[in-house]
Amino acid sequence: MSQRTIRMIIDQQDLVTASAKTTISDAARLMKQHHVGAIMVVADGNLVGIFTERDGLFRVLAEGRDGQTTLDDVMTRNPVTIHPDRSFAEALHMMYGGSFRHVPVVEDGRPIGMVSARDALGPELEAFVYELLRQGQIEDILA
Repeated sequence: MSQRTIRMIIDQQDLVTASAKTTISDAARLMKQHHVGAIMVVADGNLVGIFTERDGLFRVLAEGRDGQTTLDDVMTRNPVTIHPDRSFAEALHMMYGGSFRHVPVVEDGRPIGMVSARDALGPELEAFVYELLRQGQIEDILA
């Protein structure tokens, strides 16, 4: 599997963050402006949560909340994170195992970027699918 690091992927990335008191409407506009599917929620420079498109759908629309709801009410608190020197393959395994599509990148306690399943539209995707197929075949052989 490719050994591309997270740092390589986020190298030219703009950091998109908001405070916990940001409204859902403002967060959605920010996400649209930056063409991202998730935003990191920070307090005093530290990551405290993440808000994703999925959160907007399930925790806002499906629950009948309005656009003035704050991120604090609907964000995922203390999300799983990854260090920038880890491999992207490890991030893919985290996303697959945790059933999520975004992983904040944190270094020295500070958010520095975000990787997503969309970043896998490259060599890692092919290798990851191959690995899943290989594991399935091993399980079939051992069964």
